[in-house]
Amino acid sequence: MRRLRAIGRLRTALPHTLRGRLALLALASATAWVAALTIGFDIVLAGRLSSQAADVLQTRAAAVAATVEARPDGGIVVHEPPDDRALDVGTWIYRGSTAIERPSAPPALQRQADRLTGRGSAYQESGGRNASRLYALPVRVGNRQTGTVVVAVSLDPYRSTARAALAGSAVLGLLLLVGVYLLTRTVVGRALRPVAEMSTRAARWSELGAAERFGTGRRPDELASLATNLDELLDRLAAVLRHEQLQTAELSHELRTPLARIVAETDWLTARPRDAAGQHASHQAITAAAGTMRHICDTLLSEARARTGQPPGRCRLPAMADHLAEQYARQHPDAPPLSVRGGAGVTAGVSPALVERMLTPLLDNARRYAATGVTLTFAPTPAGVELAVSDDGPGVPAETGPAVFEPGRRADPDDGHDGAGLGLALARRLARASGGDIEWDPAATGARFVVSLPAG
Repeated sequence: MRRLRAIGRLRTALPHTLRGRLALLALASATAWVAALTIGFDIVLAGRLSSQAADVLQTRAAAVAATVEARPDGGIVVHEPPDDRALDVGTWIYRGSTAIERPSAPPALQRQADRLTGRGSAYQESGGRNASRLYALPVRVGNRQTGTVVVAVSLDPYRSTARAALAGSAVLGLLLLVGVYLLTRTVVGRALRPVAEMSTRAARWSELGAAERFGTGRRPDELASLATNLDELLDRLAAVLRHEQLQTAELSHELRTPLARIVAETDWLTARPRDAAGQHASHQAITAAAGTMRHICDTLLSEARARTGQPPGRCRLPAMADHLAEQYARQHPDAPPLSVRGGAGVTAGVSPALVERMLTPLLDNARRYAATGVTLTFAPTPAGVELAVSDDGPGVPAETGPAVFEPGRRADPDDGHDGAGLGLALARRLARASGGDIEWDPAATGARFVVSLPAG
């Protein structure tokens, strides 16, 4: 629990701007790097100073040993040079374990020098406030050690140098980190300036509802990729808005006819008295129109669910074809007949309501323009199932072609038939939302539309 609270406090303490966070990240990285360099430098410097102290001790010990003569009888004779004050500072000369020359030194340092006699070449350090390092150099006659030269040097100058170097490197590192932080904030702020400009433009476009795009201006590669992705997102959002507008228009178109029928029957019922049979017929017409409106709404909702990945359902095409043929004959007894062709057991991976809504506009168009008959065929294909609605009418004009699927587009607006040109657009959208498509066959005689759907 305490750890979670600590993490929460850390997150609260972090800067809220991207520039601040990047600057803090650069500062943390630079701090780790400077600390590593400082520690490494101090370690190397300490080693170097220690090596220098050892070289000084060895040089002095060798110089002192050059003035000492060891005799075969075990005696030690010291030949004093003309000016030996430099050699006498911190220098002991022993014959055996007896000091024949010794400097004025603290008792602790004297005891350490005494312990180095007779041990060959050796180093030893004295701790405390006035730290020193001692070095013993044996004096031999043949293979026998008869005496020892011990020299000492104070470590205070070396340690003072190390402390000064550590303080200097710390101050330099601190100044470097401050410079890195300020420079990073400045550089990141300038680098993010195009992002702020893009954000400002996007906010302005959002308020005005403008259709501008960021385009492919001169930007760094990362911002160019961001601008491209944002433009694609804006295009998709615009497409969604157009889709919603189109859906509203299609819904209005599909509901207009049954709603007009309900209004007309209601006006007839209230405008003049009618007998029981007439009232019953009007009630049936109103009920049928209301059912049609409910069916249209259910179909559009099914299409919306199909776009969001809901299960598509299954439709047995022979039963659906027979249902459509029966409905066609009942509703349009004077229209050219509808014939159905297809094998048994063909199933589409789409709900029956969606299949009916796809085929109804195709059958209505075929009925309007057919000369002698309309044909509905279905058959399995390697990619799924295929349905086709064809008629023997004049067909789709070549100059119209695939544009007949555009919302509001009619092949011949003056042909005397009603409709706003939205039926084919709705049918194709339903098919594509279900994983299929509707295409116009330009090679067919008359008009022929092919519906491809996934297999069930």
